[in-house]
Amino acid sequence: MKIKTHVKAGDDVVVISGNHKGKQGTVLSVNAAKEQVVVEGVRIMKKAIRRSEENQDGGIEEDDGPIHLSNVKKV
Repeated sequence: MKIKTHVKAGDDVVVISGNHKGKQGTVLSVNAAKEQVVVEGVRIMKKAIRRSEENQDGGIEEDDGPIHLSNVKKV
């Protein structure tokens, strides 16, 4: 079953509530089943990366995290 959402990938949105209120960005992905959206530059999450053959240096990587669908509004 397909769940309808008011935003889709590529839309410009503004966060209307929560810790990131007032920030703007572009929607990168939508997970309608979990009611989550990933907005570029809004919720930056840091993750420790272990050294490996692909990543020689390891270190800390920053990535965009999800926020709830009801916290965003189209601009």
